[in-house]
Amino acid sequence: MLQFSFVRNFLFGLSVLLISSCGLEQSTRTEIDLLGTTCTVTVYARNPGPILEKGFTRVREIDRRMSYAGSESEVAAVNRNAGAEGVKVSSSTLDVVQRGLYFSELGKGSFDISIGPLVELWGIGKESTGRIPTGEEIEKAVLRIGYKRVQVKDNSVRLEDPGMAIDLGGIAKGYAADEIVRILEEEGVQHALINLGGNVYAHGKKPDGTLWRIGVQNPESNRGSYLGVLTVADRAVVTSGPYERYFIENGKRYHHILDPETGFPVENGVSSVTIVAENSMDADALSTLVFVRGVEKGLALVESLDGVEALLVTEEKELFTSSGIEAIFSITDDQFSL
Repeated sequence: MLQFSFVRNFLFGLSVLLISSCGLEQSTRTEIDLLGTTCTVTVYARNPGPILEKGFTRVREIDRRMSYAGSESEVAAVNRNAGAEGVKVSSSTLDVVQRGLYFSELGKGSFDISIGPLVELWGIGKESTGRIPTGEEIEKAVLRIGYKRVQVKDNSVRLEDPGMAIDLGGIAKGYAADEIVRILEEEGVQHALINLGGNVYAHGKKPDGTLWRIGVQNPESNRGSYLGVLTVADRAVVTSGPYERYFIENGKRYHHILDPETGFPVENGVSSVTIVAENSMDADALSTLVFVRGVEKGLALVESLDGVEALLVTEEKELFTSSGIEAIFSITDDQFSL
């Protein structure tokens, strides 16, 4: 199974509450391991089987093309040719790279799709348990990072310098969720819930006409324990946090959300970031970008964007939100306060 290695969000970062059925429509819930995580799609339709298969076929295609490694991976081919000629890629991979570069520029490098050398160096969440690199190793890896040295021309992607590597794991899963939504719309499905390892998309309302209730994980507690509920329809909800992928050495926890500037796991007092947006690809990238930027700068960025809301949880159990999220969010755990 191919795996994205950069900043995956997690199946248990968000939990879905109160799923119901509707008349002649059949509720079908399917789970499959793709994109390095568990993908779950619940569809309400009279004949959901072929629709689900069409959606997962598309996700498999994205997995093959955009994973960090693999013989069919276009991303791996681009990385192998770093410092040489550009590599022709599919329109899908090109779209994700271009959107990734947009968010890399928006965050001025807080989110950077060329972070591959640093992710590989730390190895957190891969087959190994991860390790603390030396200062020299980190310095060399950081020098290989730089989204402005990723060139897109026509249908090809080129990395300017040898040793550079792009990693689309912080955005491609969101793209895959959006592609499932597109297929559901083409097939006339009005009610569905998609959860690609924590990238949740609520398609339409629930069959009974009410909004979907999405539980936000308490980052300091066990899986499935949530601190509040978001009530949404036709929205993506994506959470990033350091509480799932990490290792501990000498009593210190080193997590997978890395700062492209320092080369180390981010330490800014933030425990998790949840983004609500109109599409999952944007929410995916923004959840990482805002986490790296921290409370003040992260929220300022969110407030400048249309159709985007954010909920940030700090290590002190304080909640900070964008201006529009209070209308759709309610706290359920009195340990936390706004």
